[in-house]
Amino acid sequence: MLSAQRLFGDPDYMLHVVTRDLPAFQKLYDERLSAMPGVHRRTSTLVMKTLVPERGLPLPS
Repeated sequence: MLSAQRLFGDPDYMLHVVTRDLPAFQKLYDERLSAMPGVHRRTSTLVMKTLVPERGLPLPS
């Protein structure tokens, strides 16, 4: 897992994950995420292409 965030509104949480391939993602989705306590509904979105890579914030020194 890369990150997990609690959100306002719907959905309640957002997980950023990386898996080896689509079958590995399917296994994670079906077996691990659905088994977590309190998980009643799951949705997923797959990234087609990264347009701007993640980068650090420019903080004043």
